[in-house]
Amino acid sequence: MYTPTAFTVADAAEIYDMMRQCRLASFITATSDGPMATPLPMFLDESEGERGVLYAHLARANPQWQAAVIGLGLAVFMGPDAYVTPSWYASKAEHGKVVPTWNYTAVQVSGPVEFFSDTERLRDVVTRLTALHESGRRAPWAPTDAPEAYINAQLCGIVGIRMPIVSLQGKRKMSQNRPEADRRGVKEGLAASSRATDHIVSELIPIS
Repeated sequence: MYTPTAFTVADAAEIYDMMRQCRLASFITATSDGPMATPLPMFLDESEGERGVLYAHLARANPQWQAAVIGLGLAVFMGPDAYVTPSWYASKAEHGKVVPTWNYTAVQVSGPVEFFSDTERLRDVVTRLTALHESGRRAPWAPTDAPEAYINAQLCGIVGIRMPIVSLQGKRKMSQNRPEADRRGVKEGLAASSRATDHIVSELIPIS
């Protein structure tokens, strides 16, 4: 991922937090048949390995797990994003030398990929992933709420993914390279938008 210094997120804890805020990642592998990608909810286990380990699962019918992986796998976590019109820049009125851009946050993680079908490992991944996304609900659902035979049958239809992290890159492009007056214009413009995601991006734009 191309990441100019102004947009680099170097702190691992901050990058992990960015990953947790993304509910869906793109899991990508290179194969002899070309690149393969699947949108997946993934979770991070920081306690495992030197830099943590990513876990997920995909459908057994998905051909991605059956294709031998060339090199490392890649997981892409995209955070909030927003279009930025040059009309919001104060510098537009000064010299007009401005163009549109896009503000966004992103994390790219790479590592060796292991696919597994062991029932107990799959159950653990499904249970932990469910607990993560059910947390905060008044009556959180758990796999144990369903008949055991039904869950066992469902586990037969999936394949687990384990990817130890060997490379971690974080990027937050929020107009940091623009003058203060331009950043204020972008922040105010996005705050006035009707799009909920634009409001989130507005909050992330730094001003003095």
